[in-house]
Amino acid sequence: MTQGIIILDFGSQYNQLIARRIREFGVYTEIIPYNTPISEIKKHDPKGIILSGGPSSVFGDDAALVDKELFEMGVPVLGICYGMQLISHLLGGEVKKGVKGEYGKSELTVLKQNSLFNGIAEKSTVWMSHFDEVIKAPEGFVVSGKSNIDIAALANEEQKVYAVQFHPEVTHSEFGSKMLENFVFNICKAEKNWVLKDFIETEIQRIKNVVGDKKVILGLSGGVDSSVAAVLIHRAIGDQLTCIFVDTGLLRKDEGKKVMENYGKHFHMNIKMVDASERFLTNLKGIDEPEAKRKSIGRDFVAVFDEESKKFDDASFLAQGTIYPDVIESQSVKGPSATIKSHHNVGGLPEDMKLQLLEPLRELFKDEVRKVGVELGIPRELVYRHPFPGPGLGIRVLGEVDAEKVRILQEADQIFIDELYAHNLYDEVSQAFVVLLPVKSVGVMGDERTYEYTAVVRSANTIDFMTATWSKLPYEFLELVSNRIINEVKGINRVAYDISSKPPATIEWE
Repeated sequence: MTQGIIILDFGSQYNQLIARRIREFGVYTEIIPYNTPISEIKKHDPKGIILSGGPSSVFGDDAALVDKELFEMGVPVLGICYGMQLISHLLGGEVKKGVKGEYGKSELTVLKQNSLFNGIAEKSTVWMSHFDEVIKAPEGFVVSGKSNIDIAALANEEQKVYAVQFHPEVTHSEFGSKMLENFVFNICKAEKNWVLKDFIETEIQRIKNVVGDKKVILGLSGGVDSSVAAVLIHRAIGDQLTCIFVDTGLLRKDEGKKVMENYGKHFHMNIKMVDASERFLTNLKGIDEPEAKRKSIGRDFVAVFDEESKKFDDASFLAQGTIYPDVIESQSVKGPSATIKSHHNVGGLPEDMKLQLLEPLRELFKDEVRKVGVELGIPRELVYRHPFPGPGLGIRVLGEVDAEKVRILQEADQIFIDELYAHNLYDEVSQAFVVLLPVKSVGVMGDERTYEYTAVVRSANTIDFMTATWSKLPYEFLELVSNRIINEVKGINRVAYDISSKPPATIEWE
């Protein structure tokens, strides 16, 4: 896809937000590493280029830089946060090493109107997250905004190069979406060229052309990504697709049965179910560290799938529900400085795999995948289910995992989810689940003393899953959920509610 917006990735945690915001305008957007050669960037024939934020400093020995030829392409450029410092540094301005930085909400004052700020109030709230700052604008640039710092925005209207120290892509920036819209349409003159219905038709035809009369196998987890990929591929090639569903023993209650019914009976797909629960649970014995659990589950998943896939010696393709964020994270040069958690199905394919990869969703973000799923006829309640971690309940049973703890958690979690649906609250929250703690406490049930596990109910609200607040569920509802879990789930006698936000906590516990 060409004639879109290119985002050069300098490792910002908000990169995906920029791309999603612009795609919501109907314009194709792609994120590529900052050190992509200029010759390759030109092949994309971009209408505009955005330099993202990032953890780097222009003063660092390993500073992430670009060739100044980028600004000679005649393509509009917008620098965000580090991107602004980089523009200033490369084009003759001056950047000062920070002393304390500026983080969180700040007030932007527009000093000089320009095409980027068209329709923006003189004063508005913006989101800052920077350490260094620009103290002198490059020649030809006008200081167009200030905040707690004197230079919060720069513009060179003649060259169509703009820069802002804040993050317009986050919802906290009051007019951020309008600024991005101004850049995409008023400055870059981009056309709306990203329609998901067109994507479906084009991708189905591409799959037919690529696969021909060959066979495809796909690992179906029951999650949104693999399910949409399966239905899309099935729409293209029908019975040439076989899905392998691995029951790890760490799934939601009755998940295996539901997957077989929904996709086997409803969509008439060929699905082979493999019950590997004993294997997964056996290999988790004695492991209580979160990363070690993830790695154990990941190893077993890859091994089981590899063993099963070899039974289909006539298959030529391995299909995956890889989505665009997975692609971005795997190609990012700088990327986040720390690994928050491992994903059980990323980077774990056998090196000697003979199958070709088929990844029909690799250009899509999660919200786009959901929309494609609805267009394909997958029931909305399946497409819009809350996120479920790849390692499953293995990381919601804190500490060592065994079959009994999984059973207890499945029962408690099902009660919570059922009540959310019953009270029309499920779609009002972004992610809800129950965690089982490795903590027992004294209780009294039926005049008898008990010593059972503690469960924690977790519900979070978020737009982008990068920040989240705890859900303000009604007290009466929480009381009902607590009573049901304690009375109906043997093994739990105490329920707590998690009122932590992200950050500093994460949504999941492990």
